[in-house]
Amino acid sequence: MRSFEIATALTAFGRLVAAAPHAHSPRAVSSIVTGTPFGFASSVTGGGTAAPVYPTTIAELKSYLTSPDPQNIVISGTFDFVGSEGTKVYQACNIYTCTPSNGGQGILNTLNGCGTNTLYDATIDIAGYEGINVASDKTLVGTGTNTILNGKGLRFAGVSNIIIQNIEITNLNPQYVWGGDALVFSDTNQIWIDHVTTSSLGRQHYSFGQSPSNAVTISNSFINGKTSYSATCDGHTYWGMELVGTGDQITFYKNYVYYTSGRSPALSGNTFFHAVNSVWADNSGHAIEGTSNGGGLFEGCYFNNVPTIVESGFVGSLFSSESADLSQCATYLGRNCVANAYTSSGTFNYDDTSFLIDIEGKNIPAAASASSIETSVPASAGNTL
Repeated sequence: MRSFEIATALTAFGRLVAAAPHAHSPRAVSSIVTGTPFGFASSVTGGGTAAPVYPTTIAELKSYLTSPDPQNIVISGTFDFVGSEGTKVYQACNIYTCTPSNGGQGILNTLNGCGTNTLYDATIDIAGYEGINVASDKTLVGTGTNTILNGKGLRFAGVSNIIIQNIEITNLNPQYVWGGDALVFSDTNQIWIDHVTTSSLGRQHYSFGQSPSNAVTISNSFINGKTSYSATCDGHTYWGMELVGTGDQITFYKNYVYYTSGRSPALSGNTFFHAVNSVWADNSGHAIEGTSNGGGLFEGCYFNNVPTIVESGFVGSLFSSESADLSQCATYLGRNCVANAYTSSGTFNYDDTSFLIDIEGKNIPAAASASSIETSVPASAGNTL
């Protein structure tokens, strides 16, 4: 167990354990979480000392998540939102060589993306299309390995101090691009996403809007890109992580990114993305892309069967922790970077340090050897607590 993971047994929640407060947190870290927050979101406390609540219906869950009061929310089992908010007919079109009927995706014409393509009516489940607007000062924890939000994502806009742990989000109109995002961030601060599985989505697993999201940690989570509705027509999802917020700061620690074909991540908008001990596996297209000045520091990561790690023409800033460059991190991280490792993967050789000043003085997790995480990270990522 690492130095930032301090846990003691908590009988009421089985394997869920109490977390010790961070030294500069304004109040105690939520007592229902496993471990202690770290990385950019190290000061998050979530629901703090609020008494735990145990919703059993989707109405109760939405009520607690949107409440103006601090909440520690404990759930288990499946919360099935499909059909709960009705359906709506949107215009859609088919722009890929495969269609929803043969393993592809249609695209909703909500932003006039269909152009001159033939339109047709598509019936969309509203619950999957619109995520729950989570209010500030919340902790949501699932117990066991079967806690699922079926047909509903979460949205964080203009909020702060939130912890989401040990749940799965799935089944968000996966046939249609723009059908639903799992986790959406815009103008946020201090959010910790831990041990979360995302799968079978209409669009992004993680979507960061243009307003800055400061101090976000995504850890021990599973981006499951295997899908029956693929924009790249090969069972892989293209819509992994779209990070376009101006000044986003994201710690990406011990996550498993599997079976994607792009946007894994897409780095834009002056985003700072610090990937530590994460695993990318079985990517059929490219992993990293970007359209403007996003920056990514990758260290101690493992790339397995990722033939194209960086899309041709990437214009942002990357530091890929090649062995000859590791000492260049010391000025900014207080330690050397840790080298990445590769199996059946393309080259990843970038040594741009111009953006590393943005990480100086921040909470930085330790990094283990990349070779030590090849199997351990995939085995423990997602809602496995």
